[in-house]
Amino acid sequence: MKHLNYLMTFVLIVCAATGMAQSTEGFDQHKAFSPNLMTAPESPYRSASGIPAANYWQNKADYQIQAELDTVANAITAKVTLTYTNNSPDDLSYLWLELGQNLFQQGSIGSFSQGAKTDAGGFQFQSVKIADKNADYNINDTRMQIRLTQPIAAKGGNVQVVFNYSFKISPTQFRTGLVETQNGKIYDVAQWYPRMCVYDDIRGWNTLPYQGSGEFYCEYGNFQYEITLPADLIVVGSGEMTNPEEVLTRKQLSRLKKAAASDETQFIITPEEVGTKAARPQSEGTMTWKFSMTNSRDVAWAASKAYVWDAAKVNLPEGKTALAMSVYPVESVGDSAWTRSTEYLKHSIEHFSARWFPYPYPVAINIAGPVGGMEYPGLCFCSWKFSTPKVTYFVTAHEIGHNWFPMIVGSNERRYAFIDEGFNTFIDIYAQEDFNNGEFAPKRDGEYDPEAKNPSRDLVPYMTSPEAEAIINLADVLQQKYGHTLSYYKSAHGLVMAREYILGADRFDYAFREFIRHWAFKHPAPNDFFRAMNNATGEDLNWYWNAWYYQTWTLDQAVTAVSYVENEPTKGSQITLENLQQMVMPVKLKIKEENGKETIVKLPVEIWQRGGKYTYNFASTSRIISVDVDPEMELPDVDDSNNHWKAADHSISRK
Repeated sequence: MKHLNYLMTFVLIVCAATGMAQSTEGFDQHKAFSPNLMTAPESPYRSASGIPAANYWQNKADYQIQAELDTVANAITAKVTLTYTNNSPDDLSYLWLELGQNLFQQGSIGSFSQGAKTDAGGFQFQSVKIADKNADYNINDTRMQIRLTQPIAAKGGNVQVVFNYSFKISPTQFRTGLVETQNGKIYDVAQWYPRMCVYDDIRGWNTLPYQGSGEFYCEYGNFQYEITLPADLIVVGSGEMTNPEEVLTRKQLSRLKKAAASDETQFIITPEEVGTKAARPQSEGTMTWKFSMTNSRDVAWAASKAYVWDAAKVNLPEGKTALAMSVYPVESVGDSAWTRSTEYLKHSIEHFSARWFPYPYPVAINIAGPVGGMEYPGLCFCSWKFSTPKVTYFVTAHEIGHNWFPMIVGSNERRYAFIDEGFNTFIDIYAQEDFNNGEFAPKRDGEYDPEAKNPSRDLVPYMTSPEAEAIINLADVLQQKYGHTLSYYKSAHGLVMAREYILGADRFDYAFREFIRHWAFKHPAPNDFFRAMNNATGEDLNWYWNAWYYQTWTLDQAVTAVSYVENEPTKGSQITLENLQQMVMPVKLKIKEENGKETIVKLPVEIWQRGGKYTYNFASTSRIISVDVDPEMELPDVDDSNNHWKAADHSISRK
């Protein structure tokens, strides 16, 4: 990746001090504080302050879907009516859609690049029509281009496309799949309809192929969908069930009403009722389940006759409520597995809503099944084989947390994994601390030592590896060995350090909430986030965004000498600091004196603007016995051996 240079400055209020900086081998201040990042907006539709400009636009995709599930053939047949509205300033002569199921067909790019299994076969189209006429379309891997006979007019034109198709579900798929349990199959169904690619003001059509690692970038719209399948199955899906009286028993309807008013988890289907006639209004034939979801970028669903089902009320800001639900097989019953799932789900949504942005959907569902952990608007798929409460909690919190990133803040996951995975992991950290007085805290996502207590230093082995990569790289380009470390852990910890070490919680949280508010149900790019944080905090943090997200630089702060004015400690001391690698950060010092006085000093990042060596003039009152750089080990300093100076190891030098 070609490295960009960026403007970087940052101001901190510090103790009064004077000093001078000099160049140090291994550090170039011109790179660290280069002026060439974000010098102009990415487009006239995005403000330089990181928020949508007055003429920001995005297109809209509305879907009506009728699908049937064949539980013998494990196949879905569907009809989709897509209404696409072009709000862009451009006439569009063709459309691009993503065909997620084509990852699982023979010869797919993902089968070669990432080893995706291909026994399911992908989408099989019976027809694609516009105005009752066969459309001119071409399919290439996971992408479909529809070539229009008449362009869609800019600023409000629309077109309606009707698809008839089918596809199979296989146990070897991921994000979609099936598994056998003692009471029947569980189907997790996603990427199940042709989805519009996003046409935006940054790249036009976003058509990177779906290979597996890179996730999704979807257009917002309204969904009406219905699933027809054998009557003994239960269906749960994104959004609101619109015909509960037709598909649930009277007892289940009563229990749902009770759960909607209860902070305690209530059964809708008990473990004892699973597979019995009491669980269904009818046991033969088929039923059609109907769902509606507004202003969403996607929908998914799951079905099984093996579900235990429970639910509880979610308390949202301004007195609003939603419903948290969990479905899971009897094999997953137990406090070490899924019995507390709704409790975890409820807390997570309440925490994220109160702290960052209110949950926008009427229902949230945690679904136990074959998919180990995957998020969609209003629901998440999690493994039915959870074995410990802590794992069940943090996977549940993480997957439902994705409703904030990227379901509400609709970033491009296919291109930038860090802005959804890392940002979501960041908010998970504080939710996990908050849950039940820290029952499962702290949250750890480290690759090296999951039980380590120092997340900054846990990153050092990765940062010093010759295989280290920049976070900003494409999701499908990142090596799998370190993909989690980069997109989740390092990205999230970058926000932790910005919040807890550089800015402070008040300034960071205000700016972060402003970013979410401005970009809710819109499409921000990474630079929009960096600009928004710079503006709302009042700090030009480009020096930090560059070093942490765009580069593979490392940090090595050192204290190398202490001297006294006229060899008299009461006249003041001079502490020599060095920045030995390319990354810079503010410097925190703990200074201990012989008279027992202990002082914590925070020096601004600007001390490195004139070079990598800085002399700090400290108003000592007695002989200094030790100086520690980064005393609480808050930073990923790659060499801790030079962070400590002790008088016993040095002779006093005269000024």
